Amino acid sequence: MKPRHEWKHEITAADRLVLSSRLSAAARRDGHGQNGRYEIRSLYFDDSRDTALREKLDGVARREKFRIRYYNGDASYICLEKKVKWDGLCGKRSVLLSTQEVQLLLDGNLGWMPSSGRPLIQELYWKMKVNGLRPRTLVDYTRDAYVFPAGNVRVTLDFNIRTGLGSTDFLNPSAITVPAGDAPAILEVKWDEFLPDIIRDAVQLPGRHTSSFSKYAACRIYG
Repeated sequence: MKPRHEWKHEITAADRLVLSSRLSAAARRDGHGQNGRYEIRSLYFDDSRDTALREKLDGVARREKFRIRYYNGDASYICLEKKVKWDGLCGKRSVLLSTQEVQLLLDGNLGWMPSSGRPLIQELYWKMKVNGLRPRTLVDYTRDAYVFPAGNVRVTLDFNIRTGLGSTDFLNPSAITVPAGDAPAILEVKWDEFLPDIIRDAVQLPGRHTSSFSKYAACRIYG
């Protein structure tokens, strides 16, 4: 898991339009979706003590969370992801799951996981068994993504953040989600060793400061 730097800013709808114009000139659109825009559905895991939620809200420097997700309503390509934050850096590990495996997981049938031969699935299994990790809520949102090769930069503009409340009906494309309160749009910038000046300049906005906003936390506001 290679550590990466990350900036995160809460932005307005007007900010998003300004940034989109600048980034379209400075970087290229991500190849996913239509012209770099795609829909994301995630299902986050947490334990009965809400450890992932509380560590995020408390600003714990080293923390992790598990989620599964797919894009543009296409459940034929589902990823299990483990995100790790430590001392201002971030990292991610991922592995593919089949729809059959996801349904078994959602049904509480975990017997297949230890023998899956995939370490990340095995890790999730043990944390579900030992720590009581369970699916908690759906998180839907729209993403505009841009990439810049120098520094392996990825810039995303996330908006229309929606919560499934307590729903874990991950595979149902008709599962209802509602706006997550007054959640803002989110600018995220990730890079490896250095952030090129052209991108650093493009994402500057007066009065905007680094934020610890969490889409998962925003989508847990109703429980």
